[in-house]
Amino acid sequence: MAGMSNGHYFQPRLEDLIALPEGSEVFLLPRRLPVGCDRRTGEPLLLEENPFQQNGGIQAVAAFMAPAHTAVFNAAYRSETKQPPPLPLFAYSAVGWHEGRFWVAGFRCDEDIRQDASQFDQRRIDHRTRARLKAHTDNRLIQHLGKCCLTYCCPAARNYFLGRWEAPLPTSPHCNARCVGCISLHPSGCCPSTQERIRFVPTAAEISEMAIAHLDHAERPIVSFGQGCEGEPLLQADTIGQAIARIRRATSRGTINLNSNASLPDKVALLAETGLDSLRVSINSARKKYYTPYYRPNGYTFADVKRSIKAMKDAGKFVSLNYFIQPGFTDSFSEFESLSSLIDKYSPDLIQLRNLNMDPQWYLSTINFPGDEKTMGMRKWLEALRKRFPRLQYGYYNPSLG
Repeated sequence: MAGMSNGHYFQPRLEDLIALPEGSEVFLLPRRLPVGCDRRTGEPLLLEENPFQQNGGIQAVAAFMAPAHTAVFNAAYRSETKQPPPLPLFAYSAVGWHEGRFWVAGFRCDEDIRQDASQFDQRRIDHRTRARLKAHTDNRLIQHLGKCCLTYCCPAARNYFLGRWEAPLPTSPHCNARCVGCISLHPSGCCPSTQERIRFVPTAAEISEMAIAHLDHAERPIVSFGQGCEGEPLLQADTIGQAIARIRRATSRGTINLNSNASLPDKVALLAETGLDSLRVSINSARKKYYTPYYRPNGYTFADVKRSIKAMKDAGKFVSLNYFIQPGFTDSFSEFESLSSLIDKYSPDLIQLRNLNMDPQWYLSTINFPGDEKTMGMRKWLEALRKRFPRLQYGYYNPSLG
């Protein structure tokens, strides 16, 4: 088995491999040939013919790991053409087969079970969802989440209808970024999005009706603005602020969180004053030159993102970095030093190790990342961060702060 990092091939060590987690998926990679390693020398070898079936054809495969797992290597392949069609917006981890099961190059980064496949009984989900949709026919937000739950099997929406943990509060059909890897909106003819974006702005009353009940009754309750099925929630900051005020007049229980590109620091400061408890800031890089070509911001800069982090910390609130992981880029020495400088200056509380959902070759060419950058390896990268910042937390999910 081989893995890939910034276009280079490596043989994973045994400690890099775990059994493919339950709830993961395995994908064929069209027009891409698999690369393996010579058993004796470790030299990468291209497999061009099916060894089990003559004229049977062959394609590389990759794993899309279940939530709470982080990739060590991407799938190893070589494209059959110079410009193959881009892969859909998923993460592509190296996967192999041994002794009757799949193994993947990755590690579990968060022990929280809130999105584990074992936690979801589809019959119970269907029953609870349809009952709540019937009881709230006039609440557009709840109806929207019903589609997320029943059509897309969104884990956050499922947990909301099961009455537990973190519930999503999508609010914004618009965005001030044009992320290359956006999972809810792409121009016609481009790589298709994996889900449909919300098409309306729910009222403060619709938001608070849903959120108050969840915070009052759920275990370790969190409600989160900013979901994969919407644009940038800060563009609806006035509505969100009104909703937060309504929520906190009714209950002091639980955590109110905002997942955001953190583009509007004045709005972040206002929401923190209103009662926002935590902010999760999505970034792909700690450097403007790599942040900008991926996010393609419209009317804000990476400096605004950093000002938003400062505004939230100045208010005494919790800040997470939703740091998109791409082996070969994230663990490069230069990116590590840039991230360390950002942590030193702005003191975030948690780094969420989320795999970047994008064709790795497409991503690296988009940000124009050099192919000869030296890397630490993902495990050593995490070890170095832990050693340098012993008080910093690491995980996958937004924490319940209470």
